[in-house]
Amino acid sequence: MNNGIIAAALAGFGTGLSLIVAIGAQNAFVLRQGVRRHAVLAVVAICAVSDAVLIALGVAGVGAFVTAWPAALTAVGVIGGGFLVCYGILAARRVLRPTPGAALDGEGPTAASRRRAVLTCLAMTWLNPHVYLDTVLLLGSLAADRGDLRWAFGAGAGLASLTWFGSLGYGARLLGGLLSKPSAWRVLDGLVAATMVTMGGMLLARA
Repeated sequence: MNNGIIAAALAGFGTGLSLIVAIGAQNAFVLRQGVRRHAVLAVVAICAVSDAVLIALGVAGVGAFVTAWPAALTAVGVIGGGFLVCYGILAARRVLRPTPGAALDGEGPTAASRRRAVLTCLAMTWLNPHVYLDTVLLLGSLAADRGDLRWAFGAGAGLASLTWFGSLGYGARLLGGLLSKPSAWRVLDGLVAATMVTMGGMLLARA
């Protein structure tokens, strides 16, 4: 592996990380699932694989199709914004009306709750137009500037996504001691609610 490939991959890693680390609905959801230690592998895999697919599409030059269909992004923004607002309201409800005895184990690792977590993660990932703008358009255009090294740049960005979501999902359990009390969970759910409603409102306003 020559220095050019390494440099391109590192540039992609840094750029991808700078876009992913920003506080958003997806990160807030992964954090909550990580603290609860519930469906963490599935949630991290969905986020990382989805980013990898979208980054690959961007590197392959699919961004032109996205810009050619602005109405599609608008529709995604409306649906995704409404979904985030509803999720935020549910989180706010947990703050105002906490479930007695709810702590780290939450509602329990049932098959239904895992399925719900997976579907929620898929919705937060694929119904957010910012995901397409950041991965397919922005990272895709930056990768194109690298010429023959664009795939190394894209691989670095994909690795950044996997590193971040893996660290967030599995590192969040270190907060377990701080969140062992229901009152602490109310604070976390309050932050989640504020993030979801704000992001959802922004999506709806821009749509």
